[in-house]
Amino acid sequence: MEEIGKEAQKNMWKAAIPLLVHLHDSEITSLPPPNPVVILAPRLGYLPLIAPQLKACFSSTLPPGDDTIWFEYKGMPLKWYIPTGVLFDLLCAEPESPWKLTVHFRGYPSHILTPCEGEDSVKWNFINSLKEAVYIMNGNCKNIMNMSQFDQSALWRSVLDGNLECFLKVTSKLKLGIVEDKYVFYPSFKPPSTTGNVDNTNLVKTGKIPIRLYVRTVLEVFDDLENVPEIDSWESVSCINRPIEFDEDEGTYMTLGDAMEILLPEYFTERSDKNETTARDELIEEHSGDPIDAGVSGEVPSTVTDSSESIQTRTNLKVGLIRIHRCELPLNTPLSWVANNLMFPDHFLHICVYLIHQKSSFRPVSEDSTLEGLLSELVEKVEHGGVNFEVVKEEEKGEILMEIVNCLAKDSEEMGIDLSKRKKKICSLIFPSHGVTTPTSLA
Repeated sequence: MEEIGKEAQKNMWKAAIPLLVHLHDSEITSLPPPNPVVILAPRLGYLPLIAPQLKACFSSTLPPGDDTIWFEYKGMPLKWYIPTGVLFDLLCAEPESPWKLTVHFRGYPSHILTPCEGEDSVKWNFINSLKEAVYIMNGNCKNIMNMSQFDQSALWRSVLDGNLECFLKVTSKLKLGIVEDKYVFYPSFKPPSTTGNVDNTNLVKTGKIPIRLYVRTVLEVFDDLENVPEIDSWESVSCINRPIEFDEDEGTYMTLGDAMEILLPEYFTERSDKNETTARDELIEEHSGDPIDAGVSGEVPSTVTDSSESIQTRTNLKVGLIRIHRCELPLNTPLSWVANNLMFPDHFLHICVYLIHQKSSFRPVSEDSTLEGLLSELVEKVEHGGVNFEVVKEEEKGEILMEIVNCLAKDSEEMGIDLSKRKKKICSLIFPSHGVTTPTSLA
């Protein structure tokens, strides 16, 4: 699992999205019009950071006036403070390569977007977001407030350059909160004995994971990702900043699915009875009185984001997609592994969620990626492969289903997940439904 985490980290920092950027027709003052620009935008970066390259290509044709860059996708202005990769995952249900964007240098839509004064605005938004995440994890953000100018510059430069090694070198000094368990890879979280000369003493063990949830609501019915209706305004998206309380009993681990049930309980009806009113309201109440003055050392800063927008609960919606760095992870993935290996440089876990119409034939992740869904698919494959449980001899049913369980256990071991404590759950799901006596080796 550690090697998988290490590769995930490296790939995440290297990942880029190919863009095909057109200058808006209203800002072209010369003939022939300029060619569109093809450029790679880092997934962890922000769109305004590619302004210098675009300005160099389009400056000769721009009308008089001051430059204030902004982007749009299919007519919708893009929020500059959301990481580029998150925008792509949220707005492109089906991957679009290259991603076709339109750039503007005039007519900034200040009624839709918050002001952006170039790289400085992006930098301070990132720093404030990091402060907020650290406050959630540690209970204060004094380590960020007290960073030297040199370290602050090095940290920002590592984000600009996509330099993971430099980033880890700087963040290891900050003694950030850790989610400590066997799935942890993040080098700056490891004990002092495993990190050479890096000082990791007095690390704070956090009980909370900072999460930014971007929920896109698709009310129209569709049967394939290619047919997902285009989004034309930010009214279809709810942006939620909310921490997850990380509480694991001995012998268990919290999963990505558990976190999603806490954040969106009304759309996970299978187990919503265990906390009907849920921790969702508790979390809002818990943080409603948090200080937001960024000028006071140690207090949580306000960030340029949409905080805790409410999602109107609709009974005709279900969770269709859950994406992190374009990946659609199984819901039984340990949350600690996800947090420690897939967090963004601002130390938030940015998650994109699609709520889709119940009648859409596209099957939701909540049905496909859970243990129950995986087992059902395995049983289905056996039956579709020519094995009809109704005509199979009683003694052979157990052997066939044993193979299913063994396959599942093998796949889980490769992911670093121990299913030994869940064998009874597995058996209760598949054996009774086919009238098979549970093999004693699995009981």
